[in-house]
Amino acid sequence: MELVATELNPVPSQPVITPVTTADGIVLRAVRWRATARRTRGTVCLVQGRAEFIEKYFETVADLRRRGFAVVAFDWRGQGGSQRDLANPRKGHVDDFSLYERDLAAIVDQVILPRCPPPYFVLAHSMGGTILLHALRGKKTPFARLVTVAPMIDIAMVPWPRAARVLSEMLDACGFGASYVPGGGATSISTKPFAGNRLTSDPVRYARNAEIAARAPELAVGDPTVAWLDAAYRAMGAFSDPGFALDVRTPVLVVAAGADPVVSTPATERFAARLKTGRAIVIPGARHEILMERDGIRDQFWAAFDAFVPGSEGALPDQVESSLSAAS
Repeated sequence: MELVATELNPVPSQPVITPVTTADGIVLRAVRWRATARRTRGTVCLVQGRAEFIEKYFETVADLRRRGFAVVAFDWRGQGGSQRDLANPRKGHVDDFSLYERDLAAIVDQVILPRCPPPYFVLAHSMGGTILLHALRGKKTPFARLVTVAPMIDIAMVPWPRAARVLSEMLDACGFGASYVPGGGATSISTKPFAGNRLTSDPVRYARNAEIAARAPELAVGDPTVAWLDAAYRAMGAFSDPGFALDVRTPVLVVAAGADPVVSTPATERFAARLKTGRAIVIPGARHEILMERDGIRDQFWAAFDAFVPGSEGALPDQVESSLSAAS
């Protein structure tokens, strides 16, 4: 449950670490921080993507606290400092994405609602965006607004997606769900060489995250399992239902990466166009991890975020667009 610091990535001051137990008995690592600004504007729940961990987001935590937000961050089951389902802790595994919604519900019930100031907002990356959109569909949640960064609406990095979907389903049904995806292994994406990486064009932030994974290898996971991929395709397949986006009533800002080789930006834009209470903006030149990108790209993200959160009733497309243009 400890937070890991490095010279380039110190722990933000005064963290309150809380173990959280889900309805099915999984223990999650969670942490909360108070705002550092004089006026508290609410709480942001920081929701990570696949194979990530709280420590990657220390810079983002500091950015949010300076803006007047308390922050809650946690590790999904099967990664970071949270409990694993499999004996091999390097496998990124889940049987169904609805289990991640149990994680979110536990964080809301045990940390956010009883211990954090309202109103409540969510900042979700990649897989986290997939989970939050499902959680918001036709359901009541405490979250007033969602900002989702490079959400996993569809995967771009798989060469033959239809074949991969069928293969993962078949392998999972045949009992190979706990195996790595074909060609996968235990090496964390955070420790692979910077050259040719899919995540960011910023070598300093990339090296910072690699140092964390090297210092605390127990936080990192390798490639996903067959079951995770099968579950991901099922979760993403639901987005093709025209009624899905219409059932999301919470205001949503989708921030997509213009040079994203991991998830499909065109698919993200098509989905966001169907949202009744949301819209998408695309940051040119950004790779998948926008919050880990170089300063110019991050400045554009934060300009859009500041125009949308905390916000007021109704969407703010003009304000978001003008803020993004000013920062670019």
